[in-house]
Amino acid sequence: MTQIERMTEAAIPEIAPLVALFRVTLKAFKGITASPNDNEGAFELKGYLDAGFPVFTARKEGVYCGYMVCRVDEPCVWVESIYVLPEFRRQGVATALFRKAEELAASYGEDTLYNYVHPNNKGIIEFLKSRGYTVLNLIEIRKPYTGEKLTRKIQVDENQFDY
Repeated sequence: MTQIERMTEAAIPEIAPLVALFRVTLKAFKGITASPNDNEGAFELKGYLDAGFPVFTARKEGVYCGYMVCRVDEPCVWVESIYVLPEFRRQGVATALFRKAEELAASYGEDTLYNYVHPNNKGIIEFLKSRGYTVLNLIEIRKPYTGEKLTRKIQVDENQFDY
């Protein structure tokens, strides 16, 4: 059974490595090789907690195996990040975390969450689709990162973007 808890500062040392792995994964989607940095993960988590962001942890068999960060812009709730260790995927961990975020949104009278998703993250896209999340809401546009490998073009309506 997956246990979902609201994170406190005491859990930072145990959750920071998951945040560090999430950041490595995101960079890999952009073609950037990186190593996990637990100190940066801890700093990021502390920033979320200090800003009052709801952060939830998932434990299975006593092991922290996932986390999710939400941002509340009343009445909207955004899932800033959700990560599950690979060996715990497809075991209901992300579903349990996501349900918690949907409960949070419902507490503000909303029936949807807003999700930031990297277009290469096929796993989370399929997960969201399976939960009925199919509306493209926003497009984020930025300059390329140093060292980023852009290999494709994406068409949205009459606009073409590097990707």
